[in-house]
Amino acid sequence: MSLKSFQFQLANLRPWLTLFAVVWLLGSFGLGWLVNSLLIIVGLIFLVPIIGFFGFRWWLQRNVITDKCPACGFEFPGLKNTQLQCPNCGEVLSVQDEHFQRVAPEGTIDVKAVEIPTNLLE
Repeated sequence: MSLKSFQFQLANLRPWLTLFAVVWLLGSFGLGWLVNSLLIIVGLIFLVPIIGFFGFRWWLQRNVITDKCPACGFEFPGLKNTQLQCPNCGEVLSVQDEHFQRVAPEGTIDVKAVEIPTNLLE
């Protein structure tokens, strides 16, 4: 083993040895609370996104439903207890009892009035 390869191996270990020395010195001076708080912060940085991801998936499974539009039969997802518009036909719907229902009363027919110009015969 040559001196250059030994120096190269020490260069790779230098950051870890420095970290170990700093932690050991802080612990010996009674600053263990600082090290503990830093470890807790690092642990929270890794745990909070994981817990948030699984919490959001749980919330989505409980609050997103997929049903067919009662007007045109197009199937799409929606959130419970909200009003939304069908992306296919534009019908305004509400989500109740895990099914889409029209906001307009049953039997209502939506009509758009179109003005037809009259031409005079001469």
